[in-house]
Amino acid sequence: MTAHRPSLLLGEDLLPAPRQKRSHAKRAQLKQAALKSFFELGYERTSIEEIVSKTGLPTGTFYQHFRSKRQLLVVLMDELLEGMARLSLRPDYAGDARASLHELLLRAFSQDARYLGALRAWEEAVLLDAEIAASQAKIRRWTAGRVLALLQVLRRWPGARPRVKIEALAAILDGLFWGRLAESFFAGSLPLHAWVESATDLIYHALFVDP
Repeated sequence: MTAHRPSLLLGEDLLPAPRQKRSHAKRAQLKQAALKSFFELGYERTSIEEIVSKTGLPTGTFYQHFRSKRQLLVVLMDELLEGMARLSLRPDYAGDARASLHELLLRAFSQDARYLGALRAWEEAVLLDAEIAASQAKIRRWTAGRVLALLQVLRRWPGARPRVKIEALAAILDGLFWGRLAESFFAGSLPLHAWVESATDLIYHALFVDP
């Protein structure tokens, strides 16, 4: 298990962080526009001009903050991982295992939903860029490790089944969660609340005996 989340910015030739409030606002505009463009068009079809056109800023402003479209994507994914790392996967037992699990999943996937554009672009870039593919392998090891750590906590709760093979279950669930994110790129996928309900039921019945 990878204890610490992968840092995607190591080795990146980043430009200095903006100091002025107005420059911070422009950088935020560019990131938000990129998330929208990546979600609508994917990685390959999104150009720097497309991103900038959503902001009303001059094209040159982009290069004051990011060296390339690829670097902007890496920055966005690193932000997502930072948010995931801050999410505690050690929920307290509040007398209702299913309710506690449901609340945790809802918080986790509500956060991820803000970065669906980056996730769509990242999944596409994995197929095009060997370095991004290597980073994705590290991310998957980390997320699978976090799922395993969660299951280790859950199986100590009252009502947990004693002989569940949680290592195999963690690998299955990690793939399921990444699959859910991929499905979110397409119309007709389950709404978030419905998917969380289904995922809660799946994990709960795999780990716990009904009262």
